Amino acid sequence: MKSVFLSAALLLASAVAHAAEPIRIGMIEGMSGAFANAGQAVVRNLRFAIDRINAGGGVALPGGARPLELVIWDNKQGVEESLVGLRHFADQRIPFIVQGNSSAVAAALIDAVDKHNQRSPQSRMLFLNYSAVDPALTNEKCSYWHFRFDAHADMRMHALTEVIRGDSGASKVYLIGQDYSFGQQLARSARAQLAAKRPDIAIVGDELHPIGKIKDFSPYIAKIKASGADTVITGNWGNDLTLLVKAAREQGLNLKFYTFYGNGLGAPASIGDAGVGRVRAVAEWHPNTGAGRRDGASDDFYLDFRRRYPKPEEDYVHLRMQLMIAMLADAVRKAGGTEAAAVARALEGARYRNAFHEATMRAEDHQLIQPLYVSVMQKAGDAGLRFDNEGSGYGFKTERYLAPAQTALPGTCRMRR
Repeated sequence: MKSVFLSAALLLASAVAHAAEPIRIGMIEGMSGAFANAGQAVVRNLRFAIDRINAGGGVALPGGARPLELVIWDNKQGVEESLVGLRHFADQRIPFIVQGNSSAVAAALIDAVDKHNQRSPQSRMLFLNYSAVDPALTNEKCSYWHFRFDAHADMRMHALTEVIRGDSGASKVYLIGQDYSFGQQLARSARAQLAAKRPDIAIVGDELHPIGKIKDFSPYIAKIKASGADTVITGNWGNDLTLLVKAAREQGLNLKFYTFYGNGLGAPASIGDAGVGRVRAVAEWHPNTGAGRRDGASDDFYLDFRRRYPKPEEDYVHLRMQLMIAMLADAVRKAGGTEAAAVARALEGARYRNAFHEATMRAEDHQLIQPLYVSVMQKAGDAGLRFDNEGSGYGFKTERYLAPAQTALPGTCRMRR
């Protein structure tokens, strides 16, 4: 009888251990080199999101709840190293891959995941994209195994140009960006949307520079100055944005910047007073969206993050990454496990809603549809500005809100299922 009880106890212990086996999420991102700060910001956001799921008991599955676990691969911001990382995760049978800080890397990962899933249907993978915004990734290059949780470049540009449409002070625009698929598409999108919404605007410069290689943007700022531009549009991110706006400040270039990512990673502090009322950013959320709300849910979310990461340089919150992890956990629960095809079916058409945000994963192209905010830089303490960014003394205040239906642009995806 004693041996029966012992066997039962061992079986129970084994079952509990198996139930507690973590669901691993493989992150492929640049953790060293010029964009290490952007990679580190992603890690903080993902760990914050994962810890929130785990604190709630993990992901409830038929065999018992399982926690989430983040596994990191430093791709050194390169395509080949990213593919090495993907093979490493495939060998470990990690079912979910996340990446975002390069559309070139994302395109290569989509192709590689497609091929892997064809070769190895018994260990298929899903690719969840939180920041790679080349529109092609959910249009002509769309894949059943890829889901994008950020607004793509045309959607973000649509939001910015809706503000520019009513900006009577914008007459001469200079386009500057990083020379890869995203930067090239952004320039095309800006030209097309400005032509449709503000045909009176002259584009006086269209510049692409090597990504992550420019240490001194002074020559580029000199060109912008010489062009007579009153407005700059840029999709630069990471140090390429920080160094660009720093050079603009040092040369006294007091014109308007319409940016994709001007609200963090050192940019507000770099541009200082020159950016007040002049620098704009577009995002699915920002810390001061809670201004005027009675429930305080947005503020509470942001304050939770700041308590977890109190250093000023750690203050760069991406709501879309919280949303991505929450939607993944819910899809795994609905699928009853981590099998990629079942989780993909659960994600298609999935809805997310909390007290201050809502989103839907569009089934036909796996593009998330959510609100967008265009915000303008202000000094801390100004009306409607409770929080600054990164302890800089400058924050962002909502200038224009676009509801989900206003951000959804038509797509060209022909999904193979």
